[in-house]
Amino acid sequence: MFHDGPIAGVVLTPIRHIHDHRGWLIELWRSDELDPSLLPAQVYASETRPGIARGPHEHRRQSDYFVFAGPGDFRLYLWDARRDSATFGAKQVHVLGESDPHAVLVPPGVVHAYRNVGSIPGLVFNCPNRLYAGEGRKEPIDEIRHETRDDSPYHLDY
Repeated sequence: MFHDGPIAGVVLTPIRHIHDHRGWLIELWRSDELDPSLLPAQVYASETRPGIARGPHEHRRQSDYFVFAGPGDFRLYLWDARRDSATFGAKQVHVLGESDPHAVLVPPGVVHAYRNVGSIPGLVFNCPNRLYAGEGRKEPIDEIRHETRDDSPYHLDY
C-alpha cells in the first residue's frame, strides 16, 4: 500500500549543535522559520527507553514539530494517509537524533511513529501547534491511535 518517497508538508530541518567548553546549545525552533499557523501552542519533552516505540498515530488538526537532537537516536516513520494529498501512500523512514540532529514538521493526517534505536534512553522534544486536549484540557484529544489495531497498515521494522 505504501511506497518510499517524500511526503507533502513534511519538513526536515537540520539542527546545529553549538559547542563550547561549557557543553552545547541548540535552537529547538524559531518563529521566523515557521508559518504563523504552525507556531507552538505548547512544548514538551519525552524520554524513550532503548527499543521502545511511540505510535503510530495521527492527528486530525494538529501539526507536530519534533526535535530529535540527542541524546540517543530514533528511527522516525512517516506515512501519508491523506487521501487528498499529492503524495498519498508515500512512506519515509529516517534515523535522527544524536548522530543526525533534525527538527521535523509533521502535518495533520500524516501517521507517525518513532523507535529508540540507540543503547541509551533518548530525548524527543515536541512543539505542537495545538494544546493537548484543548484549552483547560476540556476538549476531545486530537489523536487517532493505530498501534492497538490488529489490522493496522502501519508497521515498524525492528
